[in-house]
Amino acid sequence: MLARFTGRVQGVGFRYTAVEIADGLSVTGYVKNEPDGSVELLAEGPAEAVDQLLEGIRESRLGPLIGHLHTEPLSPTGRYSSFSISNF
Repeated sequence: MLARFTGRVQGVGFRYTAVEIADGLSVTGYVKNEPDGSVELLAEGPAEAVDQLLEGIRESRLGPLIGHLHTEPLSPTGRYSSFSISNF
C-alpha cells in the first residue's frame, strides 16, 4: 500500500512517529518527506498490520495535522526487510 499524507506533516516528527508505530507490527517499507511538503509511506505486510499502522498514525498526536490521506493498493515486492525512514 502506498499512502500520501498532506497537511502540516513535515517538521513535526511524522517520519519518526510512523517508524515507532510500525515497530512491533508485521510491516516493512519506508516513510519519507517529499519536496511538495507531503509525506509518502509505503507499507507491505498483512492487510491488518498495514491498517493498524495507518490507524495508529491517525490516532497519534499527528492526526490533527493530517489534512488529507490518499492510499492506493500495491502488490508486495518483498524488497524491504524492515520499516524505516528513507532519504531517497
